[in-house]
Amino acid sequence: MTKRLNNIKTAMVLIETGNKGDVSLCLAQRIADEVIMLGLEPVESEEAISAGAKTARQIRKRLLSLSNSTTRYKSTVIVSAKPWQDVFHVISQEKPDLLLVEWQNGKYLSGIPITELLANSPCDLAIVRKGKTIDFKRILIAMRGGPYAELAFELGLNLSANQIDVLHMALTGALNDAPFKGLKHILKQIPEVNLRTIQTEDVLKSIMEESQAYDLVIVGASGSNSLAGSPIGVVAERLMDASPATVVVVKTHQPITDIAFDESAGAQAISILVDKWFAENTFHADEFADLKQLLELKQKQGITISLALPALNEEKTVGKVISTIKNALMDKFPLLDEIVLVDSNSSDQTRAIAENLGIPVFIHQNILPELGSRSGKGEALWKSLLVTRGDLIAWIDTDILNIHPRFVYGVIGPLLLNPKIQLVKGFYRRPLKVGNKTQAGGGGRVTELTARPLLNLFYPELSGVVQPLSGEYAGRRTALEKATFFSGYGVETGLLIDVLEQHGLRAIAQVDLLERIHRNQELEALSKMSFAIIQTVLRKLERRYERAMIEDVNKTMKLIRYANGGYFLDVEEIAERERQPMVTIPAYLERGKE
Repeated sequence: MTKRLNNIKTAMVLIETGNKGDVSLCLAQRIADEVIMLGLEPVESEEAISAGAKTARQIRKRLLSLSNSTTRYKSTVIVSAKPWQDVFHVISQEKPDLLLVEWQNGKYLSGIPITELLANSPCDLAIVRKGKTIDFKRILIAMRGGPYAELAFELGLNLSANQIDVLHMALTGALNDAPFKGLKHILKQIPEVNLRTIQTEDVLKSIMEESQAYDLVIVGASGSNSLAGSPIGVVAERLMDASPATVVVVKTHQPITDIAFDESAGAQAISILVDKWFAENTFHADEFADLKQLLELKQKQGITISLALPALNEEKTVGKVISTIKNALMDKFPLLDEIVLVDSNSSDQTRAIAENLGIPVFIHQNILPELGSRSGKGEALWKSLLVTRGDLIAWIDTDILNIHPRFVYGVIGPLLLNPKIQLVKGFYRRPLKVGNKTQAGGGGRVTELTARPLLNLFYPELSGVVQPLSGEYAGRRTALEKATFFSGYGVETGLLIDVLEQHGLRAIAQVDLLERIHRNQELEALSKMSFAIIQTVLRKLERRYERAMIEDVNKTMKLIRYANGGYFLDVEEIAERERQPMVTIPAYLERGKE
């Protein structure tokens, strides 16, 4: 079952005496976390309001029988000659994301003039007409890329049917179909959806013919309330009148003038893709705490797992990190086949501590000497591919003060669970110590001030990744060996973008590792990190747009320092360089033949 997107948290259903609202209620319960049922009894203006008391009791009784843990009803049933004023007041109080009303005729919905509802609803609107069934196994979402296409798509995707077809209706001879382009990019990344495009001179005829084979048809209302005298549009109204399927016509609450009709019309659809990914590919470390179960998954798949530990002068923490992980994930449960330390030429006892614990130690500057030596964590991670053997490779930093086995099994778990996942990122709360005080969520400053804004701008598919710069992650060798590795601080950002471009968003997952306590860096170091990450994104954009940018960008950073009562500038080169995919290195290919 596909997890529900989180955009539609609350839905409101109008229920009255002559309209049971069963199909609207069924839809609402499948798409929203919470459903509010609002009883409504419209009365004629010349009729006494008190005459509705008996009917109101009947509605309350029905609402009470339908209520459960996720479906509640307002204790007050509206009895009114001007129902829209009262309904509007309740909507303003409850603030539902979506209002569902059932179609009666071309003029009124639950006693409310349809033109008033369409023009003034403070939330998104779904007009529903029941068809031959409410068991929606086959869903058709028909669109031309108009202003409400994204809402129609989100609604259909939330229903998690056996078959979801998106039918793009392209007018024959149309020179410009720009509004659909953004949506098309998103639709191609969601495998549950079958996308079809048909050229037609008669949209009405084509969609009526197509609707015969579906249980539910979802369309957007017309962009104009006056089009051909139909407030919801000629096509939508004809479907309401004649289609055997249940029909839902949707409209967003934004004014039509605020909705773009060019290629940017599909831009909002990126949130649908990201929300869906977040719901399905965000895990919690506790899901993988049963190490026996994880070991069984590993053995069943016949794969090996390596843990590589990058380190530079971590003598205070490296011993506890190694002993904790080795005891839990090698000695008690052989989830890991090897642990190696990839040291960046530490000047303290880091390497000696690891060797005394029986862990193989490599100095990354001595690996592949024919290719030269670069400084930086990314260089160590890239070279760790050569000195490890596992089908899955995990990395965790060696400065973690609150080390726990979950930092490793958490990032390995999704890879064992789903063979389509290629890269798993960890995320966590990061306390920031300022003086003698600790701020619970104050860490991750470069993430929030540099990395995430850049990804939101240029790679919005990655906007749901909580901590793109986290040092705890794992991946499949088959994907990692084909990726480029930036040698410095840009390595995590570069890997995320590479996996996205080569394998798609669904190949990335993330895991909540609870809390990570480590040594906080000084502001100057964070500034350098940001400088490198910006270079990384620019380099990746060069490939996308096939245009050199980085050569024109300054790679030296002027650091402002203070000493002897005055400020001065210190220049430092921070050039973020790439290493080619390891699979292209002869020594790596030769190793595979051993």
